[in-house]
Amino acid sequence: MNEAIGIIEMFGFVSAITAADAAAKAADVKIIAIDSNKPANAESVEVPLIMAVKVQGEVSAVEAAVEAAAKAAESVSGLINKHVIARPTDDAVKMANRISVGRDKVGHIPNNA
Repeated sequence: MNEAIGIIEMFGFVSAITAADAAAKAADVKIIAIDSNKPANAESVEVPLIMAVKVQGEVSAVEAAVEAAAKAAESVSGLINKHVIARPTDDAVKMANRISVGRDKVGHIPNNA
């Protein structure tokens, strides 16, 4: 059975790093990905960068980590959403492990293209 997955979505890179730090300190979880979401028309409109921090571990640890990360993100720039998947499917785990940060640099993440 797969370990639980927690996802915390927020505005800004600094918030994402702060949230990941809070999650890792709050519980025994692994940070499995930090994602950015740049809308297609982001060059023409002012939009904040949307980030997601993804953690994995035992259900209770993931719940504690998500709460700590959400509180940290809210204090920096604002929380968008948070969610815990207690029993993710193999496909959900595969999608959670995909990351977008660094994809704009050729060869930066060769195993995650």
